[in-house]
Amino acid sequence: MGVGSGVLLGRELPSRSQRTPLSYRESRKMQTYSGRGSRDELRRRARVVCYDICSSHYGRDGHAVTTVANNKMRELDLSCLGTHGFHRIQYYEWGDADNPRVVICVHGLTRNGRDFDDLATALSSEYRVLCPDVAGRGKSEWLSHKEDYGYPLYCSDMAALIARSGAQIVDWVGTSMGGLIGMFLAAQPNSPVRRLVMNDVGAFIPKASLERLSNYVGKDPRYASFDEFEQYIRGISAPFGPLTDAQWRHLAQTNASQFDDGRWGPNYDPALGLAFRAEPADAVLWPFWDQVRCPTLLLRGAESDLLLAETAREMTRRGPKAKLVEFAGIGHAPMLMAEDQINVVRDFLGQG
Repeated sequence: MGVGSGVLLGRELPSRSQRTPLSYRESRKMQTYSGRGSRDELRRRARVVCYDICSSHYGRDGHAVTTVANNKMRELDLSCLGTHGFHRIQYYEWGDADNPRVVICVHGLTRNGRDFDDLATALSSEYRVLCPDVAGRGKSEWLSHKEDYGYPLYCSDMAALIARSGAQIVDWVGTSMGGLIGMFLAAQPNSPVRRLVMNDVGAFIPKASLERLSNYVGKDPRYASFDEFEQYIRGISAPFGPLTDAQWRHLAQTNASQFDDGRWGPNYDPALGLAFRAEPADAVLWPFWDQVRCPTLLLRGAESDLLLAETAREMTRRGPKAKLVEFAGIGHAPMLMAEDQINVVRDFLGQG
């Protein structure tokens, strides 16, 4: 779970206005967006799929039709430059495409942007919400050079997504790996990250939690039916805590691929497991945490083995001195699908 070298650290972020902002609906007529023309051109080149929303149900093949009243989810993609050329990442956009208030939600190690459907729906009346599939996951391209999977490339790709959004500042919600990406970006001089939510990940990651992840990451299991695959997802994801059958179904179907032989398996590159072939060691990331200056919310599953209670408490005392909220009966990690979890995030973002 190395972070790579060469990430620059430095001065504090420039101060921002303390004025309480108007809501998007109240202020839309007062705002202009200087980059609208260029973004519209990008949108014409992007592949867009809209879902008209009114309910949520699942087809017999296990694929979800996810809908919420008066909302649309758009699928778009973005070409990003890495060490060995360009690669394509997929992202999902919710809310008004011209809303300058942008929230970026980034998932955990083997998950994808569809984990945030419920949160994005809840935020989309006030924000434009972008939920990417990080390279090698979901509908994003698998890298040809597997050694390129890592935080330097992920941070570069997310910087490209921020640029694509046209926003000068963004709010960030990151689960596990997505939280670390947000922390690394927020630690940079002149970072565009205005408010940061780190979901069950912190400045110290114990070896034991990485050993647990190594038990399944990159194993590439295959199952004869979607129902069997769903049971596999429920098993490895049991620390997510109590979810409804519909929520488990959603998490399974958005994480599933059906292969040419008819079997089912995860929709991420098994090469992500290469990082776990080396002997795991504690990940110590306090130098990054201490450079973060934006307001930060730290979420923790009360039974988490990845964000230890003592680490979380220390994160409230140093660096950005995060506000800590814990959820009982949950390990790694809260999925931000329950109303109480969504409300905590929405309230924190609305404070700025």
